Amino acid sequence: MLDFLSIDVGSLLFTLLNTLILFLVIKHFLFGRVHAVLEARQQEVAKTYQEAEDASKHASQLEQEYTGLMQNAKTESEQLIRNATRTAQTRSEEILAQARKDSGDMLEHAAEQIEQDKKRARNQLRGEISDLAVEVARKVVERDLNSGDHDRLISDFIDSVGDTQ
Repeated sequence: MLDFLSIDVGSLLFTLLNTLILFLVIKHFLFGRVHAVLEARQQEVAKTYQEAEDASKHASQLEQEYTGLMQNAKTESEQLIRNATRTAQTRSEEILAQARKDSGDMLEHAAEQIEQDKKRARNQLRGEISDLAVEVARKVVERDLNSGDHDRLISDFIDSVGDTQ
């Protein structure tokens, strides 16, 4: 029964030698290729992480640029609105001033026209009144007046008619 438990040194050395040879063969033919595959995979993963980090940085940069552009656009639009409002207000004031001036000119022209019409009407009325006065005076007095008396009577009549108006 001890033979079963005994250690054979020759078998042990043969097994160790076979294991060493098997390890060297596997190392020579298999580990190099597996190591190359693992190295390639590790580089690919590192490259993927680097690309993701670059993409993240690029996206962050684009976001900052976009935010800046939007801020500039907002500032420009506010400036354009302020300028348009100022321009519209200025134009409105100009239009109102021109309308006031035009209405003042029209009132002044209308007042001048009314004054001219009054003068024309007075002159026409004076002419008609003087003709009537001469006719009435001739009938009333029934005598011939000299031209001086005639002019004096007309002037007095016209002055008294002008004062009553």
